Amino acid sequence: MKLGYDILTIVLLIAGSFFALTAAVGILKLPDFYTRAHPAGKSDTLAQTLIMAGLLVQTFHSDIFGFHASIKLALIVLILFITAPSATHAIIKAANVHGLKHWRKEEHDND
Repeated sequence: MKLGYDILTIVLLIAGSFFALTAAVGILKLPDFYTRAHPAGKSDTLAQTLIMAGLLVQTFHSDIFGFHASIKLALIVLILFITAPSATHAIIKAANVHGLKHWRKEEHDND
């Protein structure tokens, strides 16, 4: 039965790593602040949640860490799931209020 939990942990960790990698590529490839904030806010939050869920599955069925570590990881997942998108929204709103312009394709056609 332990093998099933190990496989679930591996799948969650690989999925989380995939979304973290795609978020990093999105941040590097996209043209301006607003479009870069999208992968930073969405994919990164999903990646962190999946990785923590994989750790949560592993610690819940572990003899060493057990139930208390699982509760702590679940609280961390909950806090990350609430605060990361809220922080991204606040940063984007602050940039918009201070007049940071959106990227326009017609302005950069010669680049």
